[in-house]
Amino acid sequence: MRPGAVEAMLPFFSERFANPSGSHRFARDARRAVDEARDQVAEVLGVSPGEVVFTGCGTEADNTAILGVGGLAVCGAAEHPAVLHPTEHRGGIVVGTDTAGHIDLDQLADVLSPDVAIVSVMAVNNEVGTITDLAAVSRLVRSLAPGALLHTDAVQAVCWLDLRQIAPLVDLMSFSAHKFGGPKGVGVLTIRDGVKLAPLISGGGQERERRSGTHNVAGIAALTSALVETDHQRISENARLAGLRDRLIDGLSGAIEGVVETVQRDRKTAGSAHVCLDGIESESLLFLLDQADVCASAASACASGAMEPSHVLAAMGVEHSLAMGALRMTLGHTTTVDDIERAIDVVASSVQHLRRVAVARP
Repeated sequence: MRPGAVEAMLPFFSERFANPSGSHRFARDARRAVDEARDQVAEVLGVSPGEVVFTGCGTEADNTAILGVGGLAVCGAAEHPAVLHPTEHRGGIVVGTDTAGHIDLDQLADVLSPDVAIVSVMAVNNEVGTITDLAAVSRLVRSLAPGALLHTDAVQAVCWLDLRQIAPLVDLMSFSAHKFGGPKGVGVLTIRDGVKLAPLISGGGQERERRSGTHNVAGIAALTSALVETDHQRISENARLAGLRDRLIDGLSGAIEGVVETVQRDRKTAGSAHVCLDGIESESLLFLLDQADVCASAASACASGAMEPSHVLAAMGVEHSLAMGALRMTLGHTTTVDDIERAIDVVASSVQHLRRVAVARP
């Protein structure tokens, strides 16, 4: 978490602990904090305050969008499971992708019809960092299925893209605080004025009947602090982290044979350093990296422990043998040059060890 986000939470664990739905003055103070946070979040996201709904996480926001609309849902095969699974559960249509993980616009055009109620296309892929041309997707949906809503899972986009440019293209956007230096357990769904959704959670009628449940005021305050700081630093951090990402991938490519970049750098975010390592099994590599205190993964963190290659790489057409050596490394606001140099050394030595063991094995 960003230090400012931690600091923003602290008063709401003690002297400002009241429930914002109450009627006494302490509750009204908490309500003011939520309202002020909503105003700040709306400004960064490029929407009006009334379009901001606070949720418990990005998955809840995605599920609310997909399940709350009713009717036929369409999404891409490389979507996060929080979108892919509810779409499949509802009998929706899953569209293929190209080799970079972009949704195939020709295939999307083929399935768009007046029967489609919602189309969900992520702004940035959570595994490989691919940036979607949402303007092209929006034009296609508005043209061929004008009655459909367009949702984007923007959970991975906050650090890298100006959300004010995305908001006019879509009807719904999902976010999660822990992806930009806020706490886990709080997120946002923006819902364009006039869009009607059936609530995923019913009860006390909070969030204008769109998401019941007592507000996580501390989490909302921290989310807001992290979001505003991330927005202020976005341009400079993109430049800094792109340089570090290039240094990491180039360093690995120079030290290890068989490093394959999954997506070209100009098509993905500055914080994504996803590669596949020929002849290496991710499970063994990740064990060695963990022992050396280098944190990485093979796929989505939600799928840690899975033995099969990620569904994202399968959708992209990556060969099974190569996908088994996937290594997902990400950079963020705390990443330093020393982190990069150590990662290069540890990954290279770990890969070399695994290859020596493979050669020596009878």
